[in-house]
Amino acid sequence: MTPAFVHRDRNTVCVMDAASRLGVSLVMRLLQRGYTVHAAAYSRTGDFSATLERLSAEDRRRLRLFAADPLDYHSIVDAVGGCSGLFYAFEPPQDQPYDDLVVDVEVRSAHNVVEACAQVETMERVVFTSSVTAVIWREGREPAVEFDEREWSEPSFCRKNKLWHAAAKTLAEKTAWALAMDRGVDMISINAGLVMLPELSVNPPYLKGALEMYRAGVLVTVDVDFLVDAHLAVYESAEAYGRYLCFDNVICRPLDAAKLAQMICPDALHPPAARNELKVAEQHIQNKKLNQVLMDFDPGRRVDE
Repeated sequence: MTPAFVHRDRNTVCVMDAASRLGVSLVMRLLQRGYTVHAAAYSRTGDFSATLERLSAEDRRRLRLFAADPLDYHSIVDAVGGCSGLFYAFEPPQDQPYDDLVVDVEVRSAHNVVEACAQVETMERVVFTSSVTAVIWREGREPAVEFDEREWSEPSFCRKNKLWHAAAKTLAEKTAWALAMDRGVDMISINAGLVMLPELSVNPPYLKGALEMYRAGVLVTVDVDFLVDAHLAVYESAEAYGRYLCFDNVICRPLDAAKLAQMICPDALHPPAARNELKVAEQHIQNKKLNQVLMDFDPGRRVDE
């Protein structure tokens, strides 16, 4: 039996959650680059609403809005229908701290998203946003060990030490990879450092264990624009594969650690990262794999040219 024709527009992609801080930036850049975007939002408030008000008439024409629920498989299928790509990131509401419950929700969401993409015939690539915290935490790690994309955090170690952000990102990414390989979904993960935004949340869950990260030389941050470039670069590169550590700054000096602490807790008189016991740390994490992809990436190119 001859398969039915499937409408495919390689320049149509989905962003989920489009209302997250990263999602808003991705939607804007994708529209500027000439893509048609399915903006799948878990909520339509805050930055997302402000973004819509700033769009040109041309950009509005190439934007479709969807209400998505990470635990509702059918809403995800609706949002990614007809798309060749998905940019997926999970970010709980800012007033909801990471805990064991959020870990479960994030894992289930990752499963639903990859399963939905496996059922959409037009889907060609999924860019899954994970975290450096899914790489660096494990029992008995050597002080001078070098971390790259091959490393994984140990979920049992994360749970034992209540590193809930690391546990969630590790288990969700492992779930996504296992299902993607089983279903034949072309997936790439971006393991991002602490995302630097104009307004950082107070005590971001990423930084649980920050002192240990600093001493191990793996406390890294990434500017949101650099992170968006990384997502676009791996999506558009035919040679991209697997996992990519993504950061553009390594916090290795006490002064840099103090500045970061002051940004996160501006009201603190003596930021924790400014303690006298901090010494200059040696960097033990690298993202050479991502840099190779970024070398061939043209941030000014439009896909419809």
